[in-house]
Amino acid sequence: MNPLKSVSGTIIAGFVLAIVILVAVLEPSNINALNMEVWIHVLAGVVWIGLLYYFNFVQVPGVGQALAEASNGGPGPAAINKYIAPKALLWFRWGALVTWLSGVGALENLAGGGTLKAFMLSDGMVTIGIGAWLGTIMLFNVWVLIWPNQKKILGIVEASAEEIAKGKVVALMASRTNTLLSIPMLLCMTGYGHGLAV
Repeated sequence: MNPLKSVSGTIIAGFVLAIVILVAVLEPSNINALNMEVWIHVLAGVVWIGLLYYFNFVQVPGVGQALAEASNGGPGPAAINKYIAPKALLWFRWGALVTWLSGVGALENLAGGGTLKAFMLSDGMVTIGIGAWLGTIMLFNVWVLIWPNQKKILGIVEASAEEIAKGKVVALMASRTNTLLSIPMLLCMTGYGHGLAV
């Protein structure tokens, strides 16, 4: 029974291996909530931002090319829009939420009242606070702008041709905004722990 033959088996095996390493390397007394929240934050963030980059760098150009070639007998974007996009968007939006929630938990454990200090850009939390604000804007874009419009585009909810056309613009611009914001957001999030001033 090879766990690598299924996605769920691979994920479970990855967590088991992480726990084995954790127990082998650290004493249980050295394991704390902040370490676990940061680990979950990074793991979920890789899912979220990885899919964000996939959508912007691979899927959107691929769907555009498939649309352009459909009139010449090409396959069109149906397979991507029917089979890939809904599952990718599921992981994308929940990855975004888990990233944000675990980030808030980590901020709280980083310093007493760390969430408030970060969002107020005070008490040495300016760098990570800017990252938290950028991540919050990005989370808003995922759940309020991208997902509702993607449901129209993919036919998950009923929409007129005009609503779909408008939805494509809104979803694309929100997604591109998130791609733009992700670059300084990642700088602020990693920079806080690695010597970026303030």
